Amino acid sequence: MRRLTPLLLVLALAACGGQPQKTAQSAQGGSLTWAIETQPVTLNPQQWSQNKARLLVFNQFDALVSRAEDGSFRPWLAKSWKVSEDGLTYTLHLRDDVTFHDGTKFDAAAVKANLDQFRVPGYNPQVLAIQLKAFDRAEVVGPATVKITLKEPDALFLDFLASPYAGQVSPKSLKNAKDVKFGGPDLVGTGPFVLNRYVQGQEIHYRRNPRYAWPPAGAAHQGPAHLAEITYRFLPEAAVRVGALTSGQVQVIEGVPATETALIRTDPSLTLLTSLNSGTAYSYYFNTTRPPFDDQRVREAFREAVDVDTVLKSVYQDTATRAWSVAGDKSPFYDATLKDAYGGDVAKANALLDAAGWKARDADGYRVKDGKRLTVREVASAPYVRDRRDVLAQAVQAQVKQNAGIDFQVRIVDQGSAQKALDEGQYELFGNSRGDSDVGAALNLILPTGGAINRTGYADPQVDGWLRAASATSDAAERKALYTKVQRKVVLDKAILFPLYVPADQIAAQRSVQGLGFDPASGTPASAYDVRIAT
Repeated sequence: MRRLTPLLLVLALAACGGQPQKTAQSAQGGSLTWAIETQPVTLNPQQWSQNKARLLVFNQFDALVSRAEDGSFRPWLAKSWKVSEDGLTYTLHLRDDVTFHDGTKFDAAAVKANLDQFRVPGYNPQVLAIQLKAFDRAEVVGPATVKITLKEPDALFLDFLASPYAGQVSPKSLKNAKDVKFGGPDLVGTGPFVLNRYVQGQEIHYRRNPRYAWPPAGAAHQGPAHLAEITYRFLPEAAVRVGALTSGQVQVIEGVPATETALIRTDPSLTLLTSLNSGTAYSYYFNTTRPPFDDQRVREAFREAVDVDTVLKSVYQDTATRAWSVAGDKSPFYDATLKDAYGGDVAKANALLDAAGWKARDADGYRVKDGKRLTVREVASAPYVRDRRDVLAQAVQAQVKQNAGIDFQVRIVDQGSAQKALDEGQYELFGNSRGDSDVGAALNLILPTGGAINRTGYADPQVDGWLRAASATSDAAERKALYTKVQRKVVLDKAILFPLYVPADQIAAQRSVQGLGFDPASGTPASAYDVRIAT
């Protein structure tokens, strides 16, 4: 196994990726209203867990580095950095012209305070256990220089520094905010917009930060944001979002339903943009710790009973990309050889269930064994239900009943009720996708023995070893080889999950709105920094 290769990344802004020099532009002003599908469960970037909340996070907060679409890292609040030959020390040279919204200066002490915040008991134990598992300490070397020491090499550490988790929060507000874990107007960042109003269930409002002059490398302009203010309205119903756009109540929407894409494409006053997300595919994860999915034959039967192509066509009308692996197609580590390797064989599904002892049927046509119906339950948290996943579940539900006699039950509940059911193991199936820009970060959460969101209960020392080895090398080819082994083991050999589709984001807008786009790392809608209204 190769160690992290030496990286001397003196990445001055002018030398990054051959980017052309950009001159400062005067802000144009104007206000924008944007309807979004899901309400954020938190406004604190270090508590981030919803992929769709990413566009809000980077309005208010900046990360230490940014990530380009090709996977390379570029300067942001850190203007350059150096990684020691053994991969254990990261020395960050910070910008010295950055201030938080509360007027305090961004410096090395602030970076240390933000990293140390994760060690506050109960703050974010998942991140501390996974993304920061190798973190040892941060030291202030000088006002604009911080040294971060790891306990072991971690190829995913730079990805952490580019993620919302590394969104820099004013240390003053970390101490004084009324609800640090939720965030809100009194949790202060350095971003291009200042959050000044949040009305639960209704909207969130930002005003321009007039002092902003430190966008990430690759931004379309320099200086403050073009817009004077932006309001995001929470409209969970797809038809309501589209109606608000076409009636002029809002100028931008995201989460465009497949049923409305043709309407938007044919309307000359509207534009439609779409992008696949990074990270993992949306998959059903089988709870292998309890019947019936403790039997691999039943797991395979569930997958074989579903004609995924037909389901996706009916729900998404040819706008969805079918998934074949836990890694999404956008990831450089995606294993394309899994395509067509399983699924959609109804005869095989029934033969597997017969062999597993589920031979009898009740009056409703469901399979039974020892007097118990073949029932599998999914409990979904409402804030995470996007992309018509409720409708998708209904389509799968119909197929597994008709094709194999499986009783698939789905409940969509509030976050607290969903978490309680998961904690108590009261589920047989868990639906999930992750938007991490490096799929390795997601796999480290989902698959290892005792992983923070390992909802399958699957434990495999071999998979654990492959994941550890992939995190300890910066060699892309070696990482791909290791992640390919992981994918084939969990998808093909053990069938612990059922990939369905690769999440994508869609933006529809009035043609007068320009500068819209997607975060190059995640494929989710970018912040409003480059957005402007043509006059």
